[in-house]
Amino acid sequence: MEIKDIRRARVRQIIDRDFGGKDADFAAKVDKQPSYISRLFTDKAEHLRNIGEKMARDFELKCGLEPGSLDRPLSEDDLKSAAISSAATPRIPPRVAMSDIEIWDDETPLDNDEVYVPFLQEVELAAGSGRFAIEESITSRLRFFKKDLRHNNVQFSNAKCVVVRGNSMLPVLREGATVGIDVGKNSLGAIIDGDMYAISHNGQLRVKQVYRLPIGIRLRSFNRDEHPDEDYSFAQIQEQQIGILGHVFWWAMYSR
Repeated sequence: MEIKDIRRARVRQIIDRDFGGKDADFAAKVDKQPSYISRLFTDKAEHLRNIGEKMARDFELKCGLEPGSLDRPLSEDDLKSAAISSAATPRIPPRVAMSDIEIWDDETPLDNDEVYVPFLQEVELAAGSGRFAIEESITSRLRFFKKDLRHNNVQFSNAKCVVVRGNSMLPVLREGATVGIDVGKNSLGAIIDGDMYAISHNGQLRVKQVYRLPIGIRLRSFNRDEHPDEDYSFAQIQEQQIGILGHVFWWAMYSR
């Protein structure tokens, strides 16, 4: 077995044993985006990422493990356990760790440790013009605990929500999923390759993985069979009014 596969299996053991099988909790422990951890275990070769030497030692340090423990060869019992765990537990895309959801309505008072987070939505600029802009909704909002936003390094005023439309981000984001974005992280120059961002594209609200290119940017869908990569030069970015709205820090199957 190659070292990359040993490390991947060892990390899976740690997540199942020490983090209750929750990728998001492990991601928080090792200071990685949940979307990055998901790519360590994805079934799609083009999305799969390996655990290099530096990252393996960093994971061990942050999890309080003995140096080199992620490189220890797997025994027959380890292999059997990994096979049983894989078969019995479907891989579920991780979500950033957040507090429990409680039922509330507009009459429910806002607690001192909560904030309202507004939704962004597409708004037609003039009847029948076919042109759209993205604005805050005056009626739709979610309640977030302040500590959860702090945990994700999001200033309260920079937190917004958007709703995912279409199937381009399957299997991670389904139609109707709600995504939390940090609008304070909206610079093309600060893009983290492979992370998800909410994007304004000629007034259309989109959620994509974003990569920097020498000539511009690449927008990528998880469902690449139906939605191939889109590359845009800096000139096209200007022409098509493509802008980064914010970095995705949380998502859930919440329906408005």
